[in-house]
Amino acid sequence: MRDFQFPGRSPAMATEGMAATSHPLASATALDVLRRGGNAVDAAVAASAVLAVVEPHMTGLGGDCFAIISTPDGGLHGLNGSGRAAKGAEANWFVERGIDKIETESVHAVTAPGSVAAWAHLLEKHGTWDIGRALEPAIRYAEHGFPVTPRVAHDWAGDLGKLAANPGATMHYLKNGATPVAGDLWRLPALARTLKIVAEKGARAFYEGEIADDIAATIKALGGHLDADDLAATEATDVTPVTSTYRDMEIAEIPPNGQGITALVMLNILKRFDLASLDPHGPERFHLEFEAGRLAYAVRDAFISDPAHMRAPVDVLISDGYGAGLADRISRESRLADVTPEKIPEADTVYLTVVDRDQRAISFINSVYSHFGSGIVTEKTGLVLQNRGACFVVDPKHPNCIGPRKRPMHTIIPGFALRKGRPVMPFGVMGGAYQAVGHAHLISNIVDYGMDPQEALDFPRLFWAADRTTAAAERSIPAATVEGLKARGHQVVTEKNAIGGGQAIFIDHERGVLIGGSDPRKDGCAIGY
Repeated sequence: MRDFQFPGRSPAMATEGMAATSHPLASATALDVLRRGGNAVDAAVAASAVLAVVEPHMTGLGGDCFAIISTPDGGLHGLNGSGRAAKGAEANWFVERGIDKIETESVHAVTAPGSVAAWAHLLEKHGTWDIGRALEPAIRYAEHGFPVTPRVAHDWAGDLGKLAANPGATMHYLKNGATPVAGDLWRLPALARTLKIVAEKGARAFYEGEIADDIAATIKALGGHLDADDLAATEATDVTPVTSTYRDMEIAEIPPNGQGITALVMLNILKRFDLASLDPHGPERFHLEFEAGRLAYAVRDAFISDPAHMRAPVDVLISDGYGAGLADRISRESRLADVTPEKIPEADTVYLTVVDRDQRAISFINSVYSHFGSGIVTEKTGLVLQNRGACFVVDPKHPNCIGPRKRPMHTIIPGFALRKGRPVMPFGVMGGAYQAVGHAHLISNIVDYGMDPQEALDFPRLFWAADRTTAAAERSIPAATVEGLKARGHQVVTEKNAIGGGQAIFIDHERGVLIGGSDPRKDGCAIGY
């Protein structure tokens, strides 16, 4: 239990339904949907659409989406709503032109947006509302305006140069050459019109017709390959979540092309150590997590790709035996010298979770990748186009090499925890590459140290810095822990920005209570009724 003399928040508790998102307007939207008879999936889609308006640097219709849904009968269902590279994105085209990396602000980083297809698929298969009804709150905020919250204003201000470099971005996301400040009312009329078209005509109107034509024309003008045929071919895919055990919990993740199995690899390493006997704030705990993360990400960078191109079986990578072999490489006293994760661009994402009165639950994540994605915004339709293609490599020998209609290795991952096969907690964190480490850190906080969801999300974080070798510690990590890490051979710097975000809702089946948390690193909240 938290110390009530210090700043903080208690977990939200309710019985009928709960939502946890990174923005108050999205949380309120989801709760309103539940009160009006919608289920968790209806609420999640409505909240995600609102986030596409009020957190435009983090998510949008031009991005991708993944989800895990638990049904009242205990079933677990996964959805891959990630878009693909253009059919013309041949690796040799890049090699012949001396392009050895897909830059984050390159037109070639723009992949087909999968979000709208995913939203429609979720509603059709698991929801009770149609997409028109689900988009009504987002349309209202885009058309009539929304107040810019403090964290959003802070992030937006850092993107001034990126937005000023693109005509569409300047048109829709700057005013008189400036970004908004906290409390400003911001309207997005072009995006409102786009949302209305989808609401009236359905998801296919996003991928065929004037919206798709605007996206394709924007890409063509900049020399990219993505065209109307690529957009028309976009669809969401049902997948079966993969699971691995950690102590008394089973952790479910979406299979590749997402990095979810990286979290499972990391947890399979950590369960070889008695973390519960260690100080949760102490250097040994953070050292073991850091080393397990470095090893797990080396596995990710070597193997994870579009599932059709994976060269290592997922069941082998997440097996106990494989995890034990990796754990044996870790020294409790010193830093490994031979593991350096490849550089992955920093990313921006929204994660949300909703549980309804039937204990149907959804773990849901949506993203345009970097802040404002590629920085390319369509002028007519006001869409921020993602830069997920920057996760490809340009190496024909690598499974994650860019190629026609391939899905890139993806950083956004929804998570779900189960006990004895029964779903008990949808959860997720934000922060691009950090997410797999974040999943393991959150689960360890809850399982090893008995924290509630809010405490687990509040807890200090450590990740590697931009050079991918230095440890970046949040200011809340004790000085003695930093010194202990240095004594083990780690270079440690203070992280200037908060690391990621996150939400979780624990379903206490025995008491019939929902217990939710929302990360203080964002503007959002968990709320129920």
